[in-house]
Amino acid sequence: MSEPITLNVGGKLYTTSLSTLTSFPDSMLGAMFSGKIPTKKDSQGNCFIDRDGKIFRYILNFLRTSHLDLPEDFQEMGLLRREVDFYQIQPLIEALQEKEVELSKAEKNAMLNITLDQKTQTVHFTVREAPQIYSLSSSNMEVFSARIFSTSCLFLKLLGSKLYYCFNGNLSSISSYLQDPNHLTLDWVASVEGLPEEEYTKQNLKRLWVVPDNKQINSFQVFVEEVLKIAMSDGFCIDSAHPHTSDFMNNKIIRLIRYK
Repeated sequence: MSEPITLNVGGKLYTTSLSTLTSFPDSMLGAMFSGKIPTKKDSQGNCFIDRDGKIFRYILNFLRTSHLDLPEDFQEMGLLRREVDFYQIQPLIEALQEKEVELSKAEKNAMLNITLDQKTQTVHFTVREAPQIYSLSSSNMEVFSARIFSTSCLFLKLLGSKLYYCFNGNLSSISSYLQDPNHLTLDWVASVEGLPEEEYTKQNLKRLWVVPDNKQINSFQVFVEEVLKIAMSDGFCIDSAHPHTSDFMNNKIIRLIRYK
């Protein structure tokens, strides 16, 4: 065994050996620690790599064992893919590709269930009629809620790449609102004619958009149409047994299934 080397990867410290770091000479780490590429040092004299420190544990473990071991609930495949691409360890690239194929096959059989709720809410707001003149106004607003469950974590991520909240003048992916890998709750409102834009922010009212179509979802009919479009493009079809036809037609429950 060679002398231990301590690495600072994105602020997280790892200790390993030179032989481990150079076990794949053609990789980025192999070039760095064989002297082909200069390395940086932190204030403590540790070799510094400005990459994701948490993900590096999987990279390092692969160097040690030649196996890609991921926890069953691992949710950062996209980030891992980018890190693996940076380090350019060819056997690890191939192992990751095999893992992604394995996960994709495991998720082909899937179920998607969406429960919808809608209510009308009165919103009060002030309207500026002149520099020093304000009037109080009110209007009815449609408030929507969707409780989404899917056995396919990958589908919920796909949905998150298509649906965005509009709040405070910005669009943000609904992916950040995933309660866990299989559950997602959406709450949004329809636009109200005459309601000033700043009132949506003041009253914490989010609107829902579909990208890249740049379409606002102002009704459950539009929401159902967009979700069906996304789900069917991913291999889902309508479950003929559930829910009851009246519930589906009334936009109360959507249940879709996908088979291999």
